Amino acid sequence: MTKADIIERVATAVGCPKSEAFQHVECLFGLMKDTLQDGDSLKIARFGVFEVKRKNDRRGRNPMTGEEIRIEARRVLTFKASGLLKQNINMQS
Repeated sequence: MTKADIIERVATAVGCPKSEAFQHVECLFGLMKDTLQDGDSLKIARFGVFEVKRKNDRRGRNPMTGEEIRIEARRVLTFKASGLLKQNINMQS
């Protein structure tokens, strides 16, 4: 599913023009992005939790040359689905 698909479905479900649905979807994604960029977690009830976790520096190895390299510290985005979402997905199988 693409952002355009989401906008189309929001417009249909709410009964508003696509241009209005576009603004709402953009606003929502912007709020989500800003929250995560600030390092805060984002919990959506009955859906899941998005979290930004910090990974420390570590040593690694270049698989092509075998040379030891340093992997720098970074932040990674994780998602943990809620139990209800997992249950709903498994019911569809």
